[in-house]
Amino acid sequence: MGNGNTETQIDRFEMKYLVHSSLVPELRKFITPFVRRDKHTVGDLPSYTATTLQLDSINSTLHYAKQRDANARFKLRIRTYGCDGNTPYFFELKRKIHGQIYKSRAVVAAKDYCKELVTRPTRMVLLNDPSEQMNLLEFIRLTKVIGAIPAIYVRYERECYAALGKDYARVTIDRGMRYRPAMNSWVFPLREPKWYRMDSETAQNRDYSGAMLELKCASEVPDWMLECVERFNLVPAGHCKYSTAMNLEALLRGHSFSDGAEDTTPFENAAD
Repeated sequence: MGNGNTETQIDRFEMKYLVHSSLVPELRKFITPFVRRDKHTVGDLPSYTATTLQLDSINSTLHYAKQRDANARFKLRIRTYGCDGNTPYFFELKRKIHGQIYKSRAVVAAKDYCKELVTRPTRMVLLNDPSEQMNLLEFIRLTKVIGAIPAIYVRYERECYAALGKDYARVTIDRGMRYRPAMNSWVFPLREPKWYRMDSETAQNRDYSGAMLELKCASEVPDWMLECVERFNLVPAGHCKYSTAMNLEALLRGHSFSDGAEDTTPFENAAD
């Protein structure tokens, strides 16, 4: 099992589409001449399991910034891969500013991961390079500023491809999207069997249960990505796994999707 994308500073655009599951084989066939399987994936379909802890303030400030489609917003999340707990933990700060994605991350070894790394950072953990140290410090600083605590765990199976050539471009297809309330726990429930579905018709606010297709690239969108969007008549979807989980939790409490909730009005370059 690989450790996912190990880049520590990523600036890019992202285009997201909820697609019917029956369309996925044709999408795979179309992109095949332009991509190779991601080196961190396993299996006939190049995939890995990702589990993410989303942090937020007690008032869900980051969730509501997404709901309002704020022009400048960010997310605080900790991600790991696989289910054995032995892969590194990626502390990620993901900003979206006027449609552009800016993501910084720090890679922490599994043996060094603990909540005190964020809540009481009195012990220095040596990372691979100074930029990662700064990324981790910025993550901790923003966590303190907004009073962020564990909010939701999200899990999914990610099929992942990297573009041929030197230019940055990636295609991912997420399936089996699930979540669990974190209840202020920093311990990843990697072997916990009970998760709540996020790929149902209700969760996605669609008349079908779909997979999440993401096209990611640098400032210039490759021609084959544009052709893919046109050929399959793809419509951008403002889908965020964390906010979907939060909305489902609200439904369980008897609330309904608000007019401004995600997936009611698609918009371009949605960040997740």
